[in-house]
Amino acid sequence: MLQQTQVDRVVPRWHRFLERFPTVLACARAPVGDVIDEWSGLGYNRRAVNLHRMAVEVTTAPGGAFPRDRAALEALPGIGPYTARAVRVFAFEERDAVVETNVARILARTSGRTLTRAEAQRLADAGLGSSPWHHNQALLDVGAGWCRPRDPGCDTCPLRSACRWAADGRPGPDPALGSAGVSGPQPRFEGSDRQGRGRLVRALRAGPVPAARLSEVVGWPGEPERARRVAATLVADGRAVDDGSGGLRLPG
Repeated sequence: MLQQTQVDRVVPRWHRFLERFPTVLACARAPVGDVIDEWSGLGYNRRAVNLHRMAVEVTTAPGGAFPRDRAALEALPGIGPYTARAVRVFAFEERDAVVETNVARILARTSGRTLTRAEAQRLADAGLGSSPWHHNQALLDVGAGWCRPRDPGCDTCPLRSACRWAADGRPGPDPALGSAGVSGPQPRFEGSDRQGRGRLVRALRAGPVPAARLSEVVGWPGEPERARRVAATLVADGRAVDDGSGGLRLPG
């Protein structure tokens, strides 16, 4: 839920989601359309579909529980290397190093250079403390509270003594810019296919959308072909079902 979504928006939705789907089994047994409906407003509805698929896979697998092995976690729908490591660390307190945008920024600045993804992960692994859960939490807090993308709080940063960029007087360009794992500017949303998909999913929450209304619903009344293309991506991702005549409905 926190992927490119602000924390203050996520917190109440997180609690609401857990009230509706309190367990992995409850999520798996619910229609995927219900999960998409509850996800509305959080963006990237594909994540809701993957979450449901993952719940189904986990609950139908032998033992019916999340694996702890990184490779097994990455084999689940929607889970990549970062999420697999995060689950291992924060759910199971296994020994692993999490590299997300805040940590990647710290690693680039403290080393004083831009890093490849492999270099960033190697540095994170090498610096892992004796308590992986606390170590990772601390780095996430430093990245969010001090080592910010703009206006970093270097004067009071607890890692200042270990930061080569700060020691050199913070010369430009910032080594975090272009470093692997560090988030860059988001593509323009207004007028994008992503905006059209979001409008269509919101409309589907209220009921099926016939083919004749697709262009109107996505906000491009003069671009029916584009509207059909965007609708097809929702069907391909499992976020919608074609009613047989080009119209859409949420999956059951």
